[in-house]
Amino acid sequence: MLVAAADHWHLVNGAHHAPIAVRRDPRPRQVDPGRGSYRTFLDVTPRMEGMRMTDLSYVAYADDVEQLQPDEDDLIEKTIASMRTMREEAFHRHQHGLRDAHAKSHAVLRGELVVNADLPDQLRQGLFAQPATYPIIVRISSAQAEIRSDQNAALRGFAIKVLGVSGPRSLPDDEGTNHDIMLVNYPTLPFGDVRKYLAAQEAALEQSRHPERPAGAEIPGAPNVHVLGDTFHSMAAIRYGDFIAKLSAAPLSESVRALTGQPVDPALGPGALSALATEFFANNGAEYELRAQLCSDLETMPVEDASMLWPESQSPHQPIGKLVIPAQRAYSTARRIYADDVLSFNPWHSLAAHRPLGSVNRARIKAYQTSSVHRHQLNDAPRLEPRDISELPD
Repeated sequence: MLVAAADHWHLVNGAHHAPIAVRRDPRPRQVDPGRGSYRTFLDVTPRMEGMRMTDLSYVAYADDVEQLQPDEDDLIEKTIASMRTMREEAFHRHQHGLRDAHAKSHAVLRGELVVNADLPDQLRQGLFAQPATYPIIVRISSAQAEIRSDQNAALRGFAIKVLGVSGPRSLPDDEGTNHDIMLVNYPTLPFGDVRKYLAAQEAALEQSRHPERPAGAEIPGAPNVHVLGDTFHSMAAIRYGDFIAKLSAAPLSESVRALTGQPVDPALGPGALSALATEFFANNGAEYELRAQLCSDLETMPVEDASMLWPESQSPHQPIGKLVIPAQRAYSTARRIYADDVLSFNPWHSLAAHRPLGSVNRARIKAYQTSSVHRHQLNDAPRLEPRDISELPD
């Protein structure tokens, strides 16, 4: 727990929250190299049951929490070139343009994001500054760049497109009104920085040329479980208004909590996950708790290395809203085509208050944009951002 001298305290006032005490921590290890300034911490009192501490100190967002990596631009260009090669080779194999990752969808869902009404000041930021309800589109997928059997245990994705949000955007030329939140059922990225991102991409390209080998996103020997019972994570850090955070979504309603750890039946074959999702949502709705884990120490909870697990003992996941998904037809042909060939999901399609952070996310600025444009060109499909939930086919 940090202890601040009296002369290190001052106040920050935001338009969207009450005044919060701020301090500049005088510890030498927190001095910013080359800048001579102290890293700022915010003292807040989160309302969490079961915590022995009565307050936590969270790192305040500043532009210099990010540090450019050596040869970063060159590494990004090499990553993009490798992705293009993989897309072109996949197109020749399948006669269809696929995503560089999360090529196979399992469910495409209509729902709502309900922002909690009783958030404490440190969580009442950006998209979550005021109680509100937003329409959402959710695409559940597998992380491989190829269309693989659902019987292979693999990382699974949970991409959320929040419709109709207003405010400054993460990218200056983005005139959209949607906010994408991209989650995976693992809390960290094995390739935690841009150099490792390039190595992972080159390995994925090589694996795609040898389909008999396990894909990089597959986990041989791991339990293969029902995707709707998983907890999903942003893996990399984002800005969270005045703070820095990672997001997660965990099963909340009993209907999906009961599915956690449930094995996938091998008899369901290579399309097991879409079959399970379709069966479930035919008669059931689902709720997931959306949560934020605020950064409290840049050494143990770094921005630039997404492979490091942020300790919950230092900063637990705190509820900020819930995702409410009613019973529906989860995976029609029209929905699959719309989500796979028309929609794009990109963490940079977002509010500036939740700008993605770290070198992997900086690589995604150009990589995701280039990938989406090329994929839509290969499929001769329009690139559209929905303005109304009615645009999602039944």
